[in-house]
Amino acid sequence: MGGRVESGEAVTGTCWHIHAVVAATCKADAMSEQPAPPVGLLDGRTILVTGVLRPASIATAIATAAREQGARVVLTGHPRTLSLTRAVARRHGLDLVLPLDVTDPADLAELAPRLRAAGVGRLDGVVHAIAHADAELLGTLLPGPDGDPDAAPATAGAGRQQRLAEAFTTTAASLPALVDAVRPLLAPRAAVVALTFDTSHVHSGYGWMGPLKAALEACVRSLAVELGPAGVRVNAIGAGPLSTPAAGAIPGLDALARHWETTAPLGWDHRDARPVARTAVALLSDWLPATTGQVIRADGGATLPLTVG
Repeated sequence: MGGRVESGEAVTGTCWHIHAVVAATCKADAMSEQPAPPVGLLDGRTILVTGVLRPASIATAIATAAREQGARVVLTGHPRTLSLTRAVARRHGLDLVLPLDVTDPADLAELAPRLRAAGVGRLDGVVHAIAHADAELLGTLLPGPDGDPDAAPATAGAGRQQRLAEAFTTTAASLPALVDAVRPLLAPRAAVVALTFDTSHVHSGYGWMGPLKAALEACVRSLAVELGPAGVRVNAIGAGPLSTPAAGAIPGLDALARHWETTAPLGWDHRDARPVARTAVALLSDWLPATTGQVIRADGGATLPLTVG
């Protein structure tokens, strides 16, 4: 009698143990079948974004989109306007901001040490969103009739050439300079993205920015060849006209934006930089591993050579 009870307890205990093991196994299988949490395109990547100055800038939209896709984002701002960059960073939940003047060789030389000191030992992406030209270089290539009437032609011409040289340094030559400054930190399969505008047409009011952006695109192609063996991709995004503080200085921008909206096959919203930002995220990710030296259009298709007839 006592033996049978002991035997029954043993059987009962064994059955309970088997049931528990089976239940745990089934639960583990069920958990393994659950979809994994979404992974951002830039998870685990560290991206440096230059040119963040205002909340409405393209650079800000790119930085925000990169963070949303899982990237650690580092911002740089010109020392004179660093407080504005930091204000934008706080507004968008970005906490690492470094000073950088891309026209100053000494400042560029300090960039990599500053990044390392901030705990950034590797860069997986770099966004070049810097351009500048004085107002007199916009509108037309040739000097306008409303220049300083008291200035001697030689003096006026020399001043204009100096401002043009500064614009070239800031807008185009700064891309190779920036890449060279961070080259020790660039990871294999890193991506460099620059911002440009349609250089296949002459746009009224754009003035010298057209040739300057063409020079930037030439830098993109050359850098793609030079950095290709290291696995680094270099591309540019040809964005449509957007209502940003920087673009506001271009004469006739509103008319250009309206024309863009009516001619782009996909349509165009000059108030929305998100399509450009998402294009940048794609280029910064691993999803375009064989694309380099290109200008990728994010303009609604307005620059397509349409034939009417």
